[in-house]
Amino acid sequence: MSTATTSSRARWWHLPAFSLFLGAVMFAAAWIGDDLRAAIFSFLVMAAVAALFALGGRFETIRLMRQPDERWSAIDLRATAISGMSVVTVVIGAFVVELARGQDGQPWSLIGAVGGVSYIVAIAFLRWRS
Repeated sequence: MSTATTSSRARWWHLPAFSLFLGAVMFAAAWIGDDLRAAIFSFLVMAAVAALFALGGRFETIRLMRQPDERWSAIDLRATAISGMSVVTVVIGAFVVELARGQDGQPWSLIGAVGGVSYIVAIAFLRWRS
């Protein structure tokens, strides 16, 4: 058995552990914000996601997330692009709505600026690397 296969199998728990970690961070943030109900709900949702990642090995999508290959990389790249475009569309739309309401567009303008600058830096970096 190759080392890559062994190390991939040994890391099956990374996604569930990261999901639980995010749940704990959300729990702490909501608890600090004095909303115990939201804290518990947030943690339970992330615990359910962790359980899905831990126990859902018979689903091909979860298996691919656990043991990525070239096919997964291509799927992940397209999914990231689609989700990124969705977020950009919502941010621009929310910014325009805020302006139409007579507001200054915050925090949407800041989020949009971060997205735009990071896109330009990524394009420049990837062009420089190629």
